[in-house]
Amino acid sequence: MQDPETGHAISPVIAAALCIKPRGKLTADQARKVEALKAGSPAFTTMRRLAMRFKGILRGRKADPLSAWIDDAIETDLAPIVRFARTVNRDIDAVSNAIEMQWSNGQAEGQINRLKTLKRAMYGRAGPKLLRARMLPLHHTN
Repeated sequence: MQDPETGHAISPVIAAALCIKPRGKLTADQARKVEALKAGSPAFTTMRRLAMRFKGILRGRKADPLSAWIDDAIETDLAPIVRFARTVNRDIDAVSNAIEMQWSNGQAEGQINRLKTLKRAMYGRAGPKLLRARMLPLHHTN
């Protein structure tokens, strides 16, 4: 696809970013690029429509429309979209819970990541006593 302003090709990175950006947040230049991509690629139109619907499901925190979205995504001939939809469908209960529930394991994952980073940095440098001192909070007594 060609950029309507410059005549240069629109990069895949720019096209992907424009595919998921809401219409209301597009600049005039970006809106022209989106229209050019839609006119030149039915696949882009399909991907953008599915991406906006999926984003709406996530933002709306309602998992009810997810099954219809998965069915529509699987019916497309776009391999990455079909693969993503099948993966979501495989773990539909967890995805539905993640959409509807306010709880997240983000804090636990962040702490695990922090501990793994410390462990990698300390590997081979000191004994378990120093490693324990770096990993445990300051107020912890052993």
